[in-house]
Amino acid sequence: MDKFIVSARKYRPQTFDTVVGQAHITTTLKNAIKNNQLAHAFLFCGPRGVGKTTCARILAKTINCENIQKDGEACNKCTSCKSFNEGTSLNIHELDAASNNSVDDIRTLTEQVRFAPQAGKYKVYIIDEVHMLSSSAFNAFLKTLEEPPPYAIFILATTEKHKILPTILSRCQIFDFKRITLNDTVEHLEEICEKEEIKSDKAALQVIAQKSEGCMRDALSILDKIVSFTNSEVTYQNTLEHLNILDADYYFKLLDYTQQQDLAAAMLLFDDINRKGFEGDMVLNGFAEFIRNLLVCKDERAAVLLEAVESFKEKYIAAAKKVPASWLISALNVLNEAEINYKAARNKRLHVELALIKLTYLVNALQLTGDTEAGKKKLVETAKPLAFRTIPPVKLKVGSGQPPATSNKTEAKLIIEEPVSVIKEDKPQIKPVMGQRSTINEPATSHPVRPDHPGGQQPATKLNTLEKIRRQVAMSNMANGNTAIPLTVDELDKAWNNYIKKLEESNDPSAVTNFRMAELQLKDDNTFEIIVGSNIQQKFIEQKRATLIEHLQNHFNNKNLTYQLTLVEKVDDTPKEKPLNTKEQFAKIAEQYPLVKELKDRLGLELDY
Repeated sequence: MDKFIVSARKYRPQTFDTVVGQAHITTTLKNAIKNNQLAHAFLFCGPRGVGKTTCARILAKTINCENIQKDGEACNKCTSCKSFNEGTSLNIHELDAASNNSVDDIRTLTEQVRFAPQAGKYKVYIIDEVHMLSSSAFNAFLKTLEEPPPYAIFILATTEKHKILPTILSRCQIFDFKRITLNDTVEHLEEICEKEEIKSDKAALQVIAQKSEGCMRDALSILDKIVSFTNSEVTYQNTLEHLNILDADYYFKLLDYTQQQDLAAAMLLFDDINRKGFEGDMVLNGFAEFIRNLLVCKDERAAVLLEAVESFKEKYIAAAKKVPASWLISALNVLNEAEINYKAARNKRLHVELALIKLTYLVNALQLTGDTEAGKKKLVETAKPLAFRTIPPVKLKVGSGQPPATSNKTEAKLIIEEPVSVIKEDKPQIKPVMGQRSTINEPATSHPVRPDHPGGQQPATKLNTLEKIRRQVAMSNMANGNTAIPLTVDELDKAWNNYIKKLEESNDPSAVTNFRMAELQLKDDNTFEIIVGSNIQQKFIEQKRATLIEHLQNHFNNKNLTYQLTLVEKVDDTPKEKPLNTKEQFAKIAEQYPLVKELKDRLGLELDY
């Protein structure tokens, strides 16, 4: 009886062309070999079971092949290739970094790098799960990885690229492996089933590919288990039974019951599922994936995203046309919330049944919401705009001091064309703007009217509100006899010193010092500049901004007076005395005390400067 070898090892690719789903990497490596442009360090990163270690071994075998083919593949016939295939080659060294992650292990590896290969061109060092190395081991590996001997090539493989130090990443040529697609996995499984003479359904292989989630090693392991379970016959039903997966027919039935609002049938169906041993969270997750597939099928452009067996695709598309998108989206929200709170629920079954009850009566909730929104829309559409009657111009007699008599013709009346009984409209309250009067329900005043203007009304003067206030303040000052004092240097210094006296009275010595150090310069009639020499001085003056500007405006009787604060840092250019070194210090001492130099000369001493 031959020894059994699992499919993941038995059908491990031996050449670049047999690697599944990584054409973007195998093509690059073959071109690098043909053009003799090999890097000294590679980093293969990606999900588990997609061919990282396999590609590393193929690369190590190919670069040492004695008869490399024209397409960059190994010949598999020479002595080097045979030794690689048999696992007896001395030019390949594999290190599992998960169990050999210390500094001593890396030092042992770097010591081996010094020895040239006895046969072949290159010695290849494959370090798997390199992210498990400690920081000290990484640092011990840096120099060797950056400048290895010309015959040494390092291939690092990892599933977690983000855990590797940036200094390691910068020294490697990085290749990102991607997940193997569903179609590529199914085609590879079909080839293996054909070689092993296994009867298989394509639907069953598609279920295996979906369960593997892009990992070829997992797909082959699942296939081996099902083959052993079913005696070399892989069908759709026994695959579902072995993988503990609910058939999509259960979800189609559950969808029909919820659409028909048949709560009893939905509860009985869940009871049947529960008796078969399926957990509630698996039902919630599976039904959510089912609803997601229906939502994808609503648009033909997104139908390619459907993750289901081919035999069910037409059924998915037909069911998606019957169910509205609003129900699908709401159902996804209900299922997502139920799945999140499943672990916290004490009664798991009741939690799932409550979600089914919500889904069963979700149609009524959506209809009620839709009717309410439609009613609101109709209600708003019945509202009509308000119409106002135009006020005719009022003619005044020149010289008459009496206002004209008000009559029904000169009043503004609010007239509604159609009475609305549904919506209550409040009467508009129009606030008069400064310099204008309201024209609703008010009699005309005795202001002069220009008959040549449209409507007989006088246009409002276009003045800014702030400008109006300033004019009013200026007019009031002129009426009171308060005229603005011109801004001069002497007057500004006087006002500045007065403010400093106020600060002294308030016992604020720090602010007094900073205000006295400031310099003042005039900019224009209403603006001056305060120049400070440090950030601290600037902050002290900024803290007193409100009281300072009020004091200055009151002193000059000018509300338009402002100032600008400018920071000018002063650089100390005074020359500093350079410290003397030991030789200069001895020369200075000898000059001041000649006996010291005489003592040195007579004793023949040599000083260590």
